[in-house]
Amino acid sequence: MPIEPDTKDWTWVLHERCPECGFDPLEVDRDDLGRRIRHAAAAMHQRMHGERVTERPDDATWSPLEYAAHVRDVCRVMQGRLEQLLAADDPEFASWDQDQAAVDGDYASQRPEHVAAEVDLAATSLANAADAVPSDAWERPGRRSNGSVFTVETLLVYALHDLEHHVWDIRSS
Repeated sequence: MPIEPDTKDWTWVLHERCPECGFDPLEVDRDDLGRRIRHAAAAMHQRMHGERVTERPDDATWSPLEYAAHVRDVCRVMQGRLEQLLAADDPEFASWDQDQAAVDGDYASQRPEHVAAEVDLAATSLANAADAVPSDAWERPGRRSNGSVFTVETLLVYALHDLEHHVWDIRSS
């Protein structure tokens, strides 16, 4: 059974504590973004070597493998957007349908050990890019196609929440 698409606008996590995973954007230090991205990726990587990695806990929830493939792709998409923010004035980001990406990428059929390595690479690259943001670039703006405005800092906080939230999602699966 296919997963029902997530149509929520998650940009509220830039201003409020997430009631599910406990992420608090007000407690995120921009100097700690890279370390936290690496830490979330390491937790996701470790889970790819655990039990029942390909099993969905129920019909409406991704397996740990599917979450990890999503996290890998989130890192790649967010790094691309970060690069746009640093290179162009007020860029508009291309739409990315995460649910369609899961279908097109056949996340459930990917090999856990490959996804684990790809999560490491993508998250390390994003974390290194976060660590290298110039001090005068944190407030550079850009927009999603739906009009949501991000700065370099809020884009990275948003990405961090996504990663840490999905580590929370797989904590007991």
